[in-house]
Amino acid sequence: MAKLYYNKDNFKLYLGDSLELLQQFPENHFDMIFADPPYFLSNGSFTCQNGKMVSVKKGDWDLGNGLKKNFEFHLDWIRACKRVLKPHGTIWISGTYHSVYQCGFALQVAKFRILNDVAWFKPNASPNLSCRFFTASHETLIWARKDEKAKHTFNYKDIVDWDNNYRKTLKCVECKADNSYELLHEKGKQMRSVWAITTPQKIEKRFGKHPTQKPAELLKRIVLASTNKGDLILDPFTGSSTTGLAAHLYGRRFVGIDTEKKYLDLSIKRFEELAKNMGNKPSRESHEVPQFLQGGLEMQN
Repeated sequence: MAKLYYNKDNFKLYLGDSLELLQQFPENHFDMIFADPPYFLSNGSFTCQNGKMVSVKKGDWDLGNGLKKNFEFHLDWIRACKRVLKPHGTIWISGTYHSVYQCGFALQVAKFRILNDVAWFKPNASPNLSCRFFTASHETLIWARKDEKAKHTFNYKDIVDWDNNYRKTLKCVECKADNSYELLHEKGKQMRSVWAITTPQKIEKRFGKHPTQKPAELLKRIVLASTNKGDLILDPFTGSSTTGLAAHLYGRRFVGIDTEKKYLDLSIKRFEELAKNMGNKPSRESHEVPQFLQGGLEMQN
């Protein structure tokens, strides 16, 4: 069996290769999977960060091996995830145009049913330095179900009432206004498939950062929309474990896998700070929640 790197309060982390570790989990084990696989962007190009030109290279794990091998990699991990996903379970995959089309085709080859693609619009995206292309201001999320006939979880009413039930209970100490994340969801109306959410706030990186770290707001929405309390969530490329923090915050169980020890250590720091914050606040009923990730959000009085 795989050896746990960390295990506390239904928050488990494994150090190792996802393809190898996933073989050790039983079939039909997880209720939902969120995956942010390598985009294979580390090819010597540059981007803008804090007004400076920096290399795109994120690590050796992000180096591509050519179109055919990159696709085979995506197909292999998606098939491994399908085996451990429950029949009603769903998978979310995040990516840019460098990878997401391969992942979408791999999902179809593996006979998933694609439910939605969501455009995550980044209002504060970095500018394009070459001025020869449109500024890349979004990533695509694919949401798919394992079994064609199974009934997947979608907490429709909670998402329609997102502003009333979740956002009004929280304020962001890093932001000027409560609507700084969401620009496109009209209160009381169906949530559409374009989400305006800024990249991770400074407070979310106070213990360190992962080069492809996702904002807490994004994972909160995914976890609340597609899982129920007590569900088991897997992130096979967990990084700094924002998925796991959102899962723990809302009473879900979590398993994360990563090949980099330093990012698992970062995950542990973030989780233990969240657990401490939650322990310092009395629980509330309904959709009101305690302090959020790393203390970045506080309860309104």
